[in-house]
Formats: sequence, structure tokens, C-alpha cells
Amino acid sequence: MLALNNYLIVSAILFSIGCIGVLTKRNAIVIFMCVELMLNAVNLSFIAFSRYLGNLDGQIFVFFVMTVAAAEAAVGLALMIAFYKNRESIDVEDINVMKL
Repeated sequence: MLALNNYLIVSAILFSIGCIGVLTKRNAIVIFMCVELMLNAVNLSFIAFSRYLGNLDGQIFVFFVMTVAAAEAAVGLALMIAFYKNRESIDVEDINVMKL
């Protein structure tokens, strides 16, 4: 059985990759994928702590996070489709044009 530290290190690496992707990429789909990667990294931490502590609280909370992530993905995809129909681009820098 792996130690808790190993799971937390993998979770931190995944979260860092997601955070770097959100801060550096310009494509909205890639940004949403990086946000999902960050949420999955947090879920891994919840599961690791839940297993380490021997209770189901973290695992139950993961289901709520997954529900919110699914709703975020659906709304984000709908916004991207609507934006693409108007501007024919999903570049993040073009989104500020929607303020007009």
C-alpha cells in the first residue's frame, strides 16, 4: 500500500499542471480541460485523506465535486458553442469583445 505522501505528491503535480495550463493557454477548451484536471487532483487528495483517516467523508464529498464539475463542463461548453457561433473563434482574448 502506498503512503499518503505519494498520493499527495501526485495530486500536487496534477494540480500544478492544471494551474500552469489555465494561466498560459489561450484556447478555451484547453482551459476547461485544465480546470477539470485541477478538480480531479483535488478529488485524488480527498480520496487519499479519506482512505488514510478511515472514513467516507472525503469520498462522499468527491461525488459533490464531480457533480459540480459536470455542470461546469456543460455550461462552459454551451457558452463556447454560443461564442463560436458569434465570433467563429474560441480564443480567450476574443471573449472580452462580448462586453459590447
